[in-house]
Amino acid sequence: MYASRSTRMRMLAAGTTAIAAVALLAGCSSDDDGSAEESTTTAEAGGTDEGEESGSGETVVIGFSGPAADHGWLGAINSAALAQAEMYDDVELKVAEGTNDANLQISQVETFINDGVDAIVLLPTDGAALTEAALKAMEAGIPVINVDREFSSTDAARVTILGDNYGMGVSAGTYICEQLAGQSDAVVAEVAGIDSLPLTQDRSAGFNDALADCGLSVSARVAADFTIAGGQEVTAELLAANPEIDALWNHDDDQGIGVLAAIDEAGRDEFFMVGGAGSLNAMEAIQAGDSVLEATVIYPSTQAADGIALARLVAQGADMSDLASPGVPHRIVLDAPVVTADNVDDYLEIGFES
Repeated sequence: MYASRSTRMRMLAAGTTAIAAVALLAGCSSDDDGSAEESTTTAEAGGTDEGEESGSGETVVIGFSGPAADHGWLGAINSAALAQAEMYDDVELKVAEGTNDANLQISQVETFINDGVDAIVLLPTDGAALTEAALKAMEAGIPVINVDREFSSTDAARVTILGDNYGMGVSAGTYICEQLAGQSDAVVAEVAGIDSLPLTQDRSAGFNDALADCGLSVSARVAADFTIAGGQEVTAELLAANPEIDALWNHDDDQGIGVLAAIDEAGRDEFFMVGGAGSLNAMEAIQAGDSVLEATVIYPSTQAADGIALARLVAQGADMSDLASPGVPHRIVLDAPVVTADNVDDYLEIGFES
């Protein structure tokens, strides 16, 4: 691996309060031979003083508020959360309508508080805007599980569960370094998401840091808007301005449909492409091996599902049995592995439809 000590130290510094969790909860991919049902049982353990594994506990009511499903990854977030709740016979899930309106989501949280739910799982449309509502829930004794977009106060959540945006960039950059080993003059291109968003900034920062460790840098960069049309438009401009490219990283597999369309229209195939997020269509393209798309970096669409599992444990006062320490961590950052033709079969089950 090309991730040098300096990059690894930057990743550690960015997550000193985080616990990296891969397949720790049901709903995540696992290398174990056990079934999903067996994985769920493992996550449920620890609900008794003796540490005995327990299939179910006291019934808890969990309120869930997530985004409008106007993007493949966001739709997968919602559906995975609902599926996770259905796996438990001791969870009653109250689901608010998906929305991108912060004011509506605030009212949804207030309704959950008035209803006296046992826990709230919240993927905020805007972390800062929802912070005050989450604080009110916490002050009312209702633990909040903050998913993906962080609140502006750590007091607003009992648990925060996140994907690793900086780590995505490091994974993509490290993979490209490995493929371009020794090519110090290689042309590396980047199709980012929305530049004003911290997540895009973090992904680009990780990418630049990883490339720097192997003596490469981004030669050409454009930013899209996480849509197919946006990805196609800016990629066409990128290709027109750069007649030779060796590698390209696209931050988002949904917009990647447009990116690939632009590449096909231009008749370009001299480079390889790495995607981001882990859509099913991207994985199938990697599996087929008939396009420039060679790999994608996972940004888990199971985060809210993990949030449901964590909310259940917190509300029941249970432990995470796979940890030696009691209780449930306050912060969990999920891994950002690279999916290639060699391991794609291991990740197909968590791929989402774009």
